Amino acid sequence: MSSAESVLQKIKSLAASAAADTNAVRQHLHAHPELSFEEVNTAAFVTEQLRTMGLEPQYLANTGVVALIEGRNPGSRTVALRADLDALPIQEKNEVAYKSTNPGVMHACGHDVHTASLLGAARILSQLRDEFEGTVKLIFQPGEELLPGGASLMIKEGVLENPKPASVLGQHVFPMLPAGKVGLRAGRYMASTDELYLTVRGKGGHGAMPEQNVDPVLVAAHIIVAAQQIVSRRASPKLPSVLSFGKVIANGATNVIPNEVYIEGTFRTLNEDWRREAHGHLRKLVEGLAESMGATAELEIRYGYPYLENEPALTARTRAAAEAYLGAENVVELDQWMAAEDFAYYSQVADACFYRLGTRSADGRNASSVHTPTFDIDPKALEVGPGLMAWLTVQELAQ
Repeated sequence: MSSAESVLQKIKSLAASAAADTNAVRQHLHAHPELSFEEVNTAAFVTEQLRTMGLEPQYLANTGVVALIEGRNPGSRTVALRADLDALPIQEKNEVAYKSTNPGVMHACGHDVHTASLLGAARILSQLRDEFEGTVKLIFQPGEELLPGGASLMIKEGVLENPKPASVLGQHVFPMLPAGKVGLRAGRYMASTDELYLTVRGKGGHGAMPEQNVDPVLVAAHIIVAAQQIVSRRASPKLPSVLSFGKVIANGATNVIPNEVYIEGTFRTLNEDWRREAHGHLRKLVEGLAESMGATAELEIRYGYPYLENEPALTARTRAAAEAYLGAENVVELDQWMAAEDFAYYSQVADACFYRLGTRSADGRNASSVHTPTFDIDPKALEVGPGLMAWLTVQELAQ
């Protein structure tokens, strides 16, 4: 048996023997969720767990936690592993022993799984320090679900310095895949995301006398429809773009034209240059169309996360290592996805790979999408997640 095969078997054995403990950690986190940038108790729990491994965690960005695991020759190479700590403002509907005890707050996006997996990987790697060279940087970040994104704050405070990682790995739950499988995609994988806030102002009045009014509802309707030409006629058909409006408030009545209409939406794409260009087109369209119809419009664009780029060479190595750990039949190719993730910030400044961890049960249970009140996972994922992450790290450190 080669040295690499020996390490692989040790990691699998450690992951299997710790699976019950990893699941208990996840259930504790799930029962005690905290919203973005409020993860005080979660960060304290993570810190306590890391200290039991003999590590010396430090706080960053208030509720973020960072720690180092040093192997032989720690200055030779550093690999960073990232998990997120925050939960969502969702009332859980699962009736399980570990149901959220915080009303209106739930780990509906699997960040409890990410954190438990990274803690599990850290425990494995702490026991195998003599088996690898280099340093592992553990990143537990706050606020993935809320702009400006905890990743951006952690980077600003130096999480990718001293030591500087050669690569950053992150994993995310994926209920569309059964537990035991993972998915990857090289190159541009997830979209940027910007929040749109639009107010259209006219002159309200009686609905039976429209000639005396400037109807902002009509103007808003034209804007919503016309704005789609930015995607259909301004963007290259080869470049994915999404413009969606999900909230429209026109607080009039059956016979009352309101003074203003409020609209919220999102714009997403996979190219930063086109992203900025599209913003300009949208502003001109909104303001010009409103003016042409006798109204005024104010558009606020809140910059969100950039697009997420999986560095091709790193992703190829990650795929090969995952196939060695799980078998090639359990590693699948992912489609591009127009959802957003603040892991994208890491991918913009470092070689990064963000892969998906299957969480659905073989019998079809635990298939609810993330960000729903019935999201849950097959516990088998909590054996795969930590062990795979530990193995990917050892392999990447050996480059």
